[in-house]
Amino acid sequence: MSIPKDHVMEALARIGMPDGGDLISRDLIRAVQIQGDAVQFVIEAPTPELAAKMEPVRAAAEAAVRGLAGVGDVRVALTAHGPAKKPPAPSLKIGGHPKPQEGPTKPVGVQRILAIGSGKGGVGKSTVSSNLAVALAKQGRKVGLLDADIYGPSQPRMMGVNKRPASPDGKTIIPLHAHGVTLMSIGFMLEEGKAVVWRGPMLMGALQQMLGQVEWGELDVLLVDLPPGTGDVQLTLCTKSELSGAIVVSTPQDVALIDARKALDMFATLKTPVLGLIENMSLFVCPDCGSEHQIFGQGGVAAEADKLGVPLLGALPIDLETRLAGDGGTPVAVGDGAMAQAYARIAEGLIKGGMA
Repeated sequence: MSIPKDHVMEALARIGMPDGGDLISRDLIRAVQIQGDAVQFVIEAPTPELAAKMEPVRAAAEAAVRGLAGVGDVRVALTAHGPAKKPPAPSLKIGGHPKPQEGPTKPVGVQRILAIGSGKGGVGKSTVSSNLAVALAKQGRKVGLLDADIYGPSQPRMMGVNKRPASPDGKTIIPLHAHGVTLMSIGFMLEEGKAVVWRGPMLMGALQQMLGQVEWGELDVLLVDLPPGTGDVQLTLCTKSELSGAIVVSTPQDVALIDARKALDMFATLKTPVLGLIENMSLFVCPDCGSEHQIFGQGGVAAEADKLGVPLLGALPIDLETRLAGDGGTPVAVGDGAMAQAYARIAEGLIKGGMA
């Protein structure tokens, strides 16, 4: 029998903050998940500076919840809202024009490159990318995640990493790591909120650098979180790298499928095999009564997959905990709840199919 969530929140309300208030009154608790006797949640500190002093608070919160009747395992993550202070930038310049290359290549040590794309923004492609990377890593795969959305990089926030990568020689980039995944994003190289105002050649050059100059190490699969649309970044990836295939994410509504078909046509034009489709925001399950609501329609992506003769890799519901976990820097796939299991099933299918 699951522990009531309000019991957990009451216990956390008794944990005071160093600068006043408690964890609940200060609204610092995110992504509470309860599965049987296991409880996990995220404490999101207001600033990185305060987070550095909050390990005693995290430990006290863990102890308080662990002391509740019926609680077995407790996992507590501590994150900070907003970027930490960053060291001076390495002498590496990102965003130059691309360099000539003889043909498609892939980073040394990387076995497969999978592109995750969509025809339009707002369908949850980056959320799917981060959670799928974590789910694959949990199943023992060596996974990399490249955030190729140059204009709107979101993986630094979703994966809970704010540090700047090291560059020992001004040319080689040492990637970051979180939740078992090797990471690279243009967002690591820029101040949060800083706009990227580049023309196409600079986008293409940046992608070429992040693929070729990053020390990815030995990876079973490198997932590339593409920007929405069918532009320069997609063209560069499909023509300049040895892509194993692509996965297209869409919601089931007609307006999203119209654009998803354009992404599918782009991959076909560029001779990139589509390995399958993922339907995101498939339905909403009411947390109070358990009723299901198809907010964006029903079955559209499955029908499109059937029409194309490619697998429907999974159907993911709209889920509040997924959003909170992503905002808190700990993807929901890190846990063991229903959404984590949904991503695990998609990851398992990719592995069994030899795609990851």
